[in-house]
Amino acid sequence: MKKIAYYLLLTFLVQQLTAQEKTIFKNPVIRGDMADPSIIRIDDTYYATGTSSEWAPHYPVFTSKDLVNWKQKGHVFTKQPEWTLNSFWAPELFYYANKVYCYYTARQKSTGISYVGVATASSPLNEFTDHGALVEYGKEAIDAFVYNDNGQLYVSWKAYGLDRRPIELLASRLSADGLRMEGEPFSLLIDDEEIGMEGQYHFKNGDYYYIVYSTHSCCGSQSDYDVCVARAKNFEGPYEKYAGNPVLHGGEGDYLSCGHGTVVISPDRRMFYMCHAYLKGEGFYGGRQPILQEMEMTADHWVRFKTGNLAITEQPVPFKGVIQKELPDFEDRFNGKDLKVEWTWNYPYSEIHTVIKKGKLYLSGSSKGENKYGTALCLRPQSPHYACETKVANANESLKGLTLYGDDKNLIAWGLSGQRLLLKSVKDGVEVVHYEVAYSAKDIYLKFEVEGGCILRFYMSLDGKKWQEVLTTPLHGEFLARWDRVQRPGLLHIGEKEAPAEFDYFKMINK
Repeated sequence: MKKIAYYLLLTFLVQQLTAQEKTIFKNPVIRGDMADPSIIRIDDTYYATGTSSEWAPHYPVFTSKDLVNWKQKGHVFTKQPEWTLNSFWAPELFYYANKVYCYYTARQKSTGISYVGVATASSPLNEFTDHGALVEYGKEAIDAFVYNDNGQLYVSWKAYGLDRRPIELLASRLSADGLRMEGEPFSLLIDDEEIGMEGQYHFKNGDYYYIVYSTHSCCGSQSDYDVCVARAKNFEGPYEKYAGNPVLHGGEGDYLSCGHGTVVISPDRRMFYMCHAYLKGEGFYGGRQPILQEMEMTADHWVRFKTGNLAITEQPVPFKGVIQKELPDFEDRFNGKDLKVEWTWNYPYSEIHTVIKKGKLYLSGSSKGENKYGTALCLRPQSPHYACETKVANANESLKGLTLYGDDKNLIAWGLSGQRLLLKSVKDGVEVVHYEVAYSAKDIYLKFEVEGGCILRFYMSLDGKKWQEVLTTPLHGEFLARWDRVQRPGLLHIGEKEAPAEFDYFKMINK
């Protein structure tokens, strides 16, 4: 009888655990570095995009049917808008009059100043038509959001460099087509506490207009970003800041920090806030990743999050029956006509050249400016623990192989150059060779494994099955993380455009 009772109890506990697993999901919902996410719903499909910074194509677009499982389907821009230089930040999707708008931040080519541009498309998955700069105001204008107040459109943005004034959230009326500012800009909120203020989202509930915004430091290993709220009886203010701010923060528990997001309304009228967050510890090297939390109104007409003001990874599934899928691996055998949509490249430092032919990728590039380190074709890391593998299929003098890449002056290269196998790191433009050996064959398999987000071990193989580690101690790549983005693994070519790298395949396997 005791055995039967024990068995029944064990069965009950397993059933309870299984039921619990089916009613929660774990953030991030979109894996990999994609800060400042924007989310909209059109019919039964959710769309999200976010900052792409110094990686092209610009602003990846993801879709979902359940808010938990997302898949990348395209980009807002596959070609860089003419007026822009770099720093593609904080895109904001807006669906209005059967048209999709993207209000985005980029540096102006003629001035180097960040301003807000606007582009339109018939669908988030179609190529957007750029309409140029919309907000050219002051010495910096970033983080646009567009709000429809009963037919009157407004654009708001973070403004700083306004004479000696502190940071402000400014706004202006928009034309009916959403493409032009009308009238004088006006102030919504002033950063009188000098703690930062950006990434705003506007909505109305009952008698109040609300601004959900972020304060403190957005980026890097010391980030303390959080989420605050203010309200007013009129869109133009004056706004009252909530005494209980911040309404969402990290610093304890699972996250280092979190902030800068927007809300999407589900078909049953619930509010889901998608913002970005840095995970603590090794998870930091995944960058600012999109997380989802349900937001609701309080009895005294303020905003709160259902699981509390401390952001946590485990959240109730938004809809009954939603099951979070396992993190997929990535493989490209170069059998199609085009690169897979997940690939990104370092556009400020080189013009990329790719040819896919007979199951091979031919990669090269033309360097820009002072770049000495070629072209990196990379992926957003999905996990702190993963392995990347390729076969280099030619032996010209260019250096070709694998990379963990920060920017043009901070990278790790593991590859074949002529008749040499070479492993080197570049930190702030200073090279260190860690391994170099003569190698006479024309092709080779290469691999590196990453643990803890930034600890690397390197391998070579003649057949892709038996692997030989080439260093006795691992390399540490903490230095590769940039102030606003983290390192990306992928393929590298350093050399003349006429001597491209030839790759048979690429794998990224998550552990």
